[in-house]
Amino acid sequence: MRLDVTRNLLFRLGTTVETERLINSELGSPNRTLESSSDSPIPPTTDSSSRLRSLDTFRGLSLVIMVFVNYGGGRYWFFRHESWNGLTVADLVFPWFVFIMGTSISLSLSTALLRGSSRIQLFGKVLWRSLQLFLIGVLIINPNYCQGPLSWDSLRIPGVLQRLAFTYLSVAALDLMVARTRLDTIPTDAWWYSGRDFLLYWPAWLCVIAMETLWLCLTFLLPVPDCPTGYLGPGGIGDYEQYPNCTGGAAGYIDRWLLGERHIYQNPSSRVVYQSRVPYDPEGVLGSISSVAMAFLGLQAGKILLHYKGLHSKIMARFLMWGFALGIISAILTKCSKDQGFIPINKNLWSLSYVTTLSCFAFVVLFIVYYAVDVRRWWSGAPFFYPGMNSILVYVGHEVFEDYFPFRWQMHNSQSHGEHLAQNLVATSVWVLISYVLYRKKIFWKI
Repeated sequence: MRLDVTRNLLFRLGTTVETERLINSELGSPNRTLESSSDSPIPPTTDSSSRLRSLDTFRGLSLVIMVFVNYGGGRYWFFRHESWNGLTVADLVFPWFVFIMGTSISLSLSTALLRGSSRIQLFGKVLWRSLQLFLIGVLIINPNYCQGPLSWDSLRIPGVLQRLAFTYLSVAALDLMVARTRLDTIPTDAWWYSGRDFLLYWPAWLCVIAMETLWLCLTFLLPVPDCPTGYLGPGGIGDYEQYPNCTGGAAGYIDRWLLGERHIYQNPSSRVVYQSRVPYDPEGVLGSISSVAMAFLGLQAGKILLHYKGLHSKIMARFLMWGFALGIISAILTKCSKDQGFIPINKNLWSLSYVTTLSCFAFVVLFIVYYAVDVRRWWSGAPFFYPGMNSILVYVGHEVFEDYFPFRWQMHNSQSHGEHLAQNLVATSVWVLISYVLYRKKIFWKI
């Protein structure tokens, strides 16, 4: 301690920790407030003193895998989206991102209400952020400007950011409807007190259940021309070529009727295996209802963190309870099979069983990351923490610059898994490095 070099080193380390605390604290200067370090469309998550690193870590983990998958995943089958029913690694990450968005909504809106912000004011911000997300998705992510000028006749309207925008708007509006300004005024002697994280928000739960009921009714009862009612298949040569133009059943029909065939995704994953003949969009209108349910389950995780703040064992126990309950529901809906259940797991449809299964996984993963990062502090969350702090920038950037060096280059052997894997790992790692540099420079892209 008497050596100047030791003293200077400790001072620098202490200053770094203090800087991070200010960045993540609610008490930071206006340009370093919660909105400045927000992920995608939502203000970041905090408790009363500091940000939960586990949420940013989980978000960053989902985002890094998503970038790797979008860049090709080494051309391995398990890093490609399932052609129709079933799950691969690629099918996990987007729902997890939606889930953690819901968690962040709960915590950030609670903080804003506690600070005195009005619900109308907050809804205005939510609406503006949703509009920005939607426009970024439509005008920046979807068009392929390298193939010519933007054509409104063939512009794809749905997309990942568009679905996030709709989901964020819906879930944030529901939470603003029922969120409590203060939690310390809840009577502890009430019979429902032990289930307060769920029972206090029953009007919002009724809305979500009504939306899922609407999804079920449209999916299984809506008449689709020249297709069997309730059809959930891929069309094409599937089902012995009986329904070649029925890809997605009601979900595909609604998109084609509402948006037009030229404004939805033209090359669905079912086209390769099942040779489907009609356009089908995995981010379509009907699936967005299930996306809201997924985010709302994430919102429930946020309510658990709010109502049991500091009680780590109770928080983790409830995470596991929700994961177990959702797993049981999934087992019933799918009959523990890929194709023979009542509602198969299907990412293209965002089926109800897909939502319950991925939410089950999300609660379990959040339990593990929360325990390792925020409770035991065995892990700082690096390197996933950094892209989790700048997720909208990383997602938009990796889409826009996908075909440019150093994210892609000409290969000597395009049939080699090794070359594809190296290229995709380098591209993904570059975005992690970029997010780390931006974090060190205290640069966060907000909308």
